[in-house]
Amino acid sequence: MQSAMLFDLPALQGAPVAPMTKKPCRPRKVHASVPLEPSTTVPDELIADADWIVVNSSGGKDSQAMLTHVVRRAKALGMLDKVVVVHADLGDIEWGGTKTLAEEQAHLAGVRRIEVVKAKGADLLGRVLVRFGKLKAKAEREAIDAGLDPAAVKVAPAWPSSSARWCTSDVKRGPVWTLFTRLTAELSHLGRPVRILNCMGQRAAESAPRAKLAEVEIDRSASNGKRHVTVWRPIHGWSDAEVWREIARSGLPYHPAYDWGMRRLSCSFCVLGCEADVVLAARLRPKKAAEYAAMEVQVGADFKHGLSMAEIIRRAAELEKEQGPVRRPPTGTAMAGFIGRSATALYLRRRDLVRNRLTLAS
Repeated sequence: MQSAMLFDLPALQGAPVAPMTKKPCRPRKVHASVPLEPSTTVPDELIADADWIVVNSSGGKDSQAMLTHVVRRAKALGMLDKVVVVHADLGDIEWGGTKTLAEEQAHLAGVRRIEVVKAKGADLLGRVLVRFGKLKAKAEREAIDAGLDPAAVKVAPAWPSSSARWCTSDVKRGPVWTLFTRLTAELSHLGRPVRILNCMGQRAAESAPRAKLAEVEIDRSASNGKRHVTVWRPIHGWSDAEVWREIARSGLPYHPAYDWGMRRLSCSFCVLGCEADVVLAARLRPKKAAEYAAMEVQVGADFKHGLSMAEIIRRAAELEKEQGPVRRPPTGTAMAGFIGRSATALYLRRRDLVRNRLTLAS
């Protein structure tokens, strides 16, 4: 098991920290060409107006349903060549096989261009430790400026949270924006800002904050004088049952983590995940859970506010003692809970046919 304790941060070893003058934050200027509002919210018009249609795929059920939904509409318009599927590879913190599955789903959907992007540098646990070092140094500087003992400072939590989702910007949004830069350069001959339609699988039913998101909006932070980025959330109003019906219709495989009982995919230990999910993840990935617990000790803060990984591991151990090891459920268990066993059986046959057709074509 790779230890998260190998990072060498001078600030954590008692090295002196030089006083730093805080620079005033400058408001980010948005290029004058970037529109305030989208020119349309009609799906087919969004597709027709775009130069690139970027479908963000985590490999999870929502992005999978969104993928086939968008591809079907683009194909009907004769514009499938505009579609690019991008998967942000999170490495060992995501469920095994996620990257491969996201690529397979895109291939089976008929998309020819698939991009896998990955953030440079440390993984999530390494970033937590680096962030802790920066927060500690900042707290010590502020204490010195105030004439207080820097050794007694309280350091802000270094873990991501609902109010500090730096993990999303660091390991997902940033690498995807790098792809936007490459796609923009490929169409520089147009002599105007390249229009990118950025498709996200966020749904209103997931949370109150996501319910407030617009189905279509201009992403002014991702836009500039060379590219205009419009965010489209094609399945924003869908229910869980509608998502599973779309997956059943498409015949594309979904991640087995859902059959195990997980409600979310992506990071196997998500700070926004419910207690049942993270406890189940600790039963399925005990070594990775131990790494998170070790990092809690290093940074002096719980993985989730009010719920430590140490406690999660303890609860997982109790369930293991009471119930025994987690047993692999039958394939289709998650889907059957929403659309029924008969429809799920039809899906499983369709999935095998779809996979076989791809194998024969290859």
